[in-house]
Amino acid sequence: MKSSTAFRPAFLSVLIFTCRTTTQNLPPGVISPLVQTCGPTSKIVCINHYASVMPYHFYRQASDNASYEDTFPKTIVGNDSSFSLLPGADFLVFDQQRGLEMLGTAPSYEFMFAVNDAVHEAPVYSPATNKLYLSQLRGNTSPPGFLPQLVVNLNVDPPYLGELLSDPPIYAPNGGTIHNGLIYWGVSGGNDSIGGIEERPGIATLDPTTNKTVTLLNNHFGHYFNTVDDLFVADNGDVWFTDPQYSWFNALTDTAPQLNSASYRFRPSTGVVTMIDDTMVQPNGIAISPRMENCSATENRKVYISDSGAVTGTILQSLGSHGTGFNSTGKRTVYAFDLTSDGNHIINRRPVWFAQDFIPDGLKVARNGWIVAGTGTGVDVVDPDDGALIVRIQTNFTVQNFAWTGTDYMDFWLMGNSGIARVKWNLQGQELK
Repeated sequence: MKSSTAFRPAFLSVLIFTCRTTTQNLPPGVISPLVQTCGPTSKIVCINHYASVMPYHFYRQASDNASYEDTFPKTIVGNDSSFSLLPGADFLVFDQQRGLEMLGTAPSYEFMFAVNDAVHEAPVYSPATNKLYLSQLRGNTSPPGFLPQLVVNLNVDPPYLGELLSDPPIYAPNGGTIHNGLIYWGVSGGNDSIGGIEERPGIATLDPTTNKTVTLLNNHFGHYFNTVDDLFVADNGDVWFTDPQYSWFNALTDTAPQLNSASYRFRPSTGVVTMIDDTMVQPNGIAISPRMENCSATENRKVYISDSGAVTGTILQSLGSHGTGFNSTGKRTVYAFDLTSDGNHIINRRPVWFAQDFIPDGLKVARNGWIVAGTGTGVDVVDPDDGALIVRIQTNFTVQNFAWTGTDYMDFWLMGNSGIARVKWNLQGQELK
């Protein structure tokens, strides 16, 4: 039997109802306070009963794409002062029992590096070099036209942030993982003359010990892929990836989308590319659950794909790239699929998480099977069985992706617009080598 996702506060407030307006502000069912500090540090707060009944009047304003970013802590709750604890917290705990156990006795959030406000993606940890590799999708270029990647050197204390220009260079990796010592990058950029070299969206590998890259895939029967946003490598070497249209929206390609948004499986040994899903507006993050003990490589495994269609734009070549807008009523959902026994397809699609802030971007699965998603200015940790939000990390920048590092895969690095941060907690990542 699962433990309850709600928790009981340390005390229950006695609610006294009178004939005054208080009865309208505190409807039957309100538990006060809605929020309270909890755990080993003051930077952790617990949300009582998911704040499922708020006192009136409350209001959460939707984002307007220009001057206001919609977040849960910005909800106006005029008759519960405890809600003001949310903005200053590093960790929001929605399930006290599991959440505090996951955070451990000394959780911490540390802003490590200020970077430019471009998208920062494709984080991959290499155990062989003990370095974290990631991309920046805009920056100083050397040689002209290439966007160098970034590297966090974890062999020194404090860690050092530097640049990497591979040989040959890779234009705008947007998703990444490691398999058999090689970094697999989803290449999102496409141009006919990037530093004098033509590159198109696809899949490439980087050997972190030699800095050499090899292109594995760059077309679909002659058509350019759109973005190749995120990917994972299955045990048999197949590369599963999503292909939304964000490179066009973000001016990272010179050609409007030629294919509909879809997700694919690529077999490097034969070159075959198979579509696995075309039901999403903008498929974004993709991840696979850990292999279960005493199970085959495919038995009982789940594949997760996020649809970030709430952020989209126009694809007409004649209009050029006009960026994207955010619509809070659009798709911003993580879906689960069952992996077929042959490992070739996914079935039984169902939603498991609707992002409560912005859209689900980077997507991974912890070693214990919990879903971890970058959503706006933070990261959500979700139980895949019942779709319950357990903990949210709050950041001071928009998170695009993240990766676990270290010999025990316990250090958690987050990156996005304007920042790179590190979290120390007890949620362990899958061991990838």
